[in-house]
Amino acid sequence: MFKDLENLYESASRAVADVQKRYSKEVRCKKGCTDCCHAVFDVSLIEALYIRRHFDSLGRKQRRATLNIAKKAIKSWDQLATAKTDLSLARIRCPLLADSGECICYKSRPINCRTYGIPTVIGNKSHVCGLSGFEKGKTYPALNLEPLQRRLYELSAALKGEDLGRRRWPVAAVLLF
Repeated sequence: MFKDLENLYESASRAVADVQKRYSKEVRCKKGCTDCCHAVFDVSLIEALYIRRHFDSLGRKQRRATLNIAKKAIKSWDQLATAKTDLSLARIRCPLLADSGECICYKSRPINCRTYGIPTVIGNKSHVCGLSGFEKGKTYPALNLEPLQRRLYELSAALKGEDLGRRRWPVAAVLLF
């Protein structure tokens, strides 16, 4: 069920590696940096199921501690949604972020986590990690997320139909429900 998703992730990883190679000074992603772990975004159904499979394989104590963090995160998410805040500026700690600064489900992290440190574009809106060395006003190649998101939708819809295929969830909700 997840082979196509893993292939998509591998393709995205190759694109990120290419940008890292060409712009090694600008891409500042490294172990222990958690900027992307506080970005507010949601995940597709296929990504949710993939994360959940990995999460469910963790030890009971770790899952329980993570669920407590997820409860706080979902409250923050709901407050942002109610306030109609610009989510691109909001910050919520991902419940999968351990106190050590590492993702407890790193191998199953979603596409947004995998592509966060390089310039991306979706719907004519560009984004780049604020901690990167990419300079404002300069032009850089950007990874177009639209084909990746479209493929995530296709994989999700193939599993559970178009309605559920279109839905998106915060990671905290994936863990709690």
